[in-house]
Amino acid sequence: MIQRPGWVRRIRDAWQTRPVVWLSGVRRVGKTTLSHLLPGARYLNCDLPSVQRTLEDPELFFDSAPRDAVLAFDEVHRLPDPGLVLKMAADEYPGLRVLATGSAKLAATREFRESLAGRKLEVHLCPVPWEECMDAFGIAELDRRLLNGGLPEALLAERPDEGFFSEWLDSFYARDILELFNIRSRRGFLGLLRVLLRGSGGQVDYTSLASGSELSRVTVKAHMEAMEAAHVIRLLRPFHGGGKQEIVSRPRCYSFDTGLVAFERGWREVRDDDREILWAHLVLDALLMRFHRDRVLYWQDKSRREIDFVIRRADGTVDAVACEVNPERLDAASLQAFRRIYPDGTNYVVTPLDREPCRIRRGGLPVTVCSTRHLG
Repeated sequence: MIQRPGWVRRIRDAWQTRPVVWLSGVRRVGKTTLSHLLPGARYLNCDLPSVQRTLEDPELFFDSAPRDAVLAFDEVHRLPDPGLVLKMAADEYPGLRVLATGSAKLAATREFRESLAGRKLEVHLCPVPWEECMDAFGIAELDRRLLNGGLPEALLAERPDEGFFSEWLDSFYARDILELFNIRSRRGFLGLLRVLLRGSGGQVDYTSLASGSELSRVTVKAHMEAMEAAHVIRLLRPFHGGGKQEIVSRPRCYSFDTGLVAFERGWREVRDDDREILWAHLVLDALLMRFHRDRVLYWQDKSRREIDFVIRRADGTVDAVACEVNPERLDAASLQAFRRIYPDGTNYVVTPLDREPCRIRRGGLPVTVCSTRHLG
């Protein structure tokens, strides 16, 4: 089992401001395991009829719990009225700390959001990030993390298991998409998802996606909204505002997991160019762990000069993030073009190497070379 102390700290920090923490994430990403890792927590699997009976009278249940109890409600959407249970815990039992996991559909419903407004914070659990993988396996295991992906069961396997990824896709459709979003066309939905996995990291062209998946543009957009709500894709908007030649409308689409990308592309080993593509996914994970998703964008102009990721800061400055396994491969021309328009901000080159940040100069610009654990 992979220990995840950073996520335990995130949950504890969230409890400092809200009594209820909503732990989100795709299936088999480790939400249940993390629930068991909380020191002193009472774990309740709401899938079980015995737990559902126990919570039929939530007031009676909470009255019998210690005033400072830590409670983990796993699959809370299986309860008849999960919003009421969590709202009661937050309002009537102020000493309790509650962790809840459940379906994306429940979290998105208006009634659920309103009932817990001001009472909960969301912590999104992503696949095992690179810094945790380094701590568990060491830097030499970069290719293992890229090919196996970050779902704990797949990551701990000796080699990528095609059966695991095939079963995961089938289960994702049956349990998340069909059940939660009522999308009936399995072939069309999974066909589109596979097209997106093969092109992960690239710009979205809805016409090409419709052609490649044999779906209409309207259906493609609707399916992608469901995928984004279910956390299997991340759409990054282009950053723009000062240059007439900038890309302004086409988002980039990234898979949530490198293992699925490698599986769909048929990669059994990693070539240098493949490694760069997959490494960008791990850097994006690190950024989304630290910044709100609306602050993480990308930049490209019509001459195809690009910055992998742009961080929009609250003070109006913008940081440029380049993802390079070998920092010597930094494209200084793209950075120079970006900084001619947006001069204020820090330049980063993020590498897998676990070393203290250092500063270099490329194209006349100062650049901080660092690992994902030093982003902030």
